[in-house]
Amino acid sequence: MTHHRLIVLAALLVPTACAHKIPEELREARASYKQAAADPATRKETPAELDEARRSLTRAERSYVVEGDSPKTRDRAYIATRKAELAIVMGRTADHVEAARNAELWQAREALAAEQAENAANASRLATEQELRAEAEQRAALAITALAEIAAVRSEPRGTVVTLSGSVLFASGKSELLPSATSRLTQVAEALVASDPGAHFLVEGYTDSKGRADFNQQLSEARAQAVRDFLVEHGVAADRIEARGLGETQPVASNATADGRANNRRVEIVIQPPPPSQ
Repeated sequence: MTHHRLIVLAALLVPTACAHKIPEELREARASYKQAAADPATRKETPAELDEARRSLTRAERSYVVEGDSPKTRDRAYIATRKAELAIVMGRTADHVEAARNAELWQAREALAAEQAENAANASRLATEQELRAEAEQRAALAITALAEIAAVRSEPRGTVVTLSGSVLFASGKSELLPSATSRLTQVAEALVASDPGAHFLVEGYTDSKGRADFNQQLSEARAQAVRDFLVEHGVAADRIEARGLGETQPVASNATADGRANNRRVEIVIQPPPPSQ
């Protein structure tokens, strides 16, 4: 493709991308290629490198049309600039007598350009990962804040604990979820899905001391499992959540009063953060 055809291609692409701000890297890439294409030594001595610079610029232009001023666009434009500059240097150096020495110089410059491009790409990738991590943490914090409107939320060394009243979720002595529990557990599921991707969830079922201990143990296990199953059905990854029942073993209030027993009949969901190494 001649220099004139590349300019025509760029002119065709610009209207499509007019809504985007043209990154400085792309302006520099266009100018560098224009200079390379107009250089007689470059056209004569290094046509392959000039064509590679053209293809690199074309990839940057296409990326700009699709993604606008994105890290990928800037990275590709940066590479196109280096390719054009390298083509110019190699073309002019090829006119000199010391071809062997010049070949080493070309290779060194090409390696430097590739290293710089790789460094730029790595830096851009790291910045993108950090940005995505910050956004995920913000979404998780907002989701936990929303949970505080429908449940008791507290922080413990083992993680964030969301406590739901058993009377809201289950009928007395039963482990089937009540219809009224659906909306609350749906909100819980949304919050868990939005939480840290490395977090683990533990659903714990508890009862009061009324009735036999073995029955209460089985009931707490069944209730915890019912809540876990609901959350998995609503988007929580099955390998990130487990259920267990603790029966009447860990009361948070006195079982001597009706209010105390109501507080002890509960389901707690523990959001455990990932290990520091993650």
